[in-house]
Amino acid sequence: MDGPGDADARVLRHAAELKRFSRRSFLIGTGSASVLAADMLFTRRVQAERRVHRILTVPDETAEKYYPHASWFLFPGYKTSWEEALWILNALRGALNKRGRLAAVGYSNTGLDIDEIVIAVVEHARAHQLDTLYFYGHSFGGMVATQVAARLRELHGIEVAFILLDSSPYSKYDVLDQSWFEGVVFLYESGFRFPTVVRGGYELGERMLHKDERSWAQVVDQTLEQLSPIAPSSVLIQSESAYIYHFDATRFVGKLGGTRMAFIGNPATGPWTTRRPATPGP
Repeated sequence: MDGPGDADARVLRHAAELKRFSRRSFLIGTGSASVLAADMLFTRRVQAERRVHRILTVPDETAEKYYPHASWFLFPGYKTSWEEALWILNALRGALNKRGRLAAVGYSNTGLDIDEIVIAVVEHARAHQLDTLYFYGHSFGGMVATQVAARLRELHGIEVAFILLDSSPYSKYDVLDQSWFEGVVFLYESGFRFPTVVRGGYELGERMLHKDERSWAQVVDQTLEQLSPIAPSSVLIQSESAYIYHFDATRFVGKLGGTRMAFIGNPATGPWTTRRPATPGP
């Protein structure tokens, strides 16, 4: 049996351990709370900043010096964040700056609105005294670029000089996962919105089903990307889905005037074509 001294020693030992444990827990809890608070503040700032469609610019001395009144407008693809749009623009800088300055359209997290995009383009063109516009439609953005060009000509008398369609879908029938796609549109038009976590789960499932198109590292990276604060909102993604679902390229036949168009795509899907300007899809 332990004596009185042993019992006192145990109490002191437990007290010391409790003190160390409490301090460690406090520090971990405080650190976690600080990270969470910082994430919430950053998320709120991103959400507030991206409530409108905005023209994002990439400074380029060559383009600004030699082509001050001409500009490219990149229309990003489906589920492309503002940061990714700027990355694409920078990747294409060496080719695009031979014709004009560089700008990309940042879609609003409140949902895709073509009229607001048209207004943003017009205001940017006037603010920078642009008289020549070139559109680059990346994937889904090719649909948007075509409609924006038609609206600019119809409503503002502004004719886009050239539209480059980069693997742009022609209609909803170019979407691989038709059943899922129709379900997303149905829920969106019925007033249901996907929580971000649910969307992240879908992203993982979709990329696992098509893992032959990407490595496992890319599968994980792209899934986590859709859960980050800078990723497009669920509302934007659902509205983009609805836009694709109802898109009809034949509506723009004869409405682009003298705008020249070209389509580039995957050589495995058929020959590349150059069009003027009857049908804006592949």
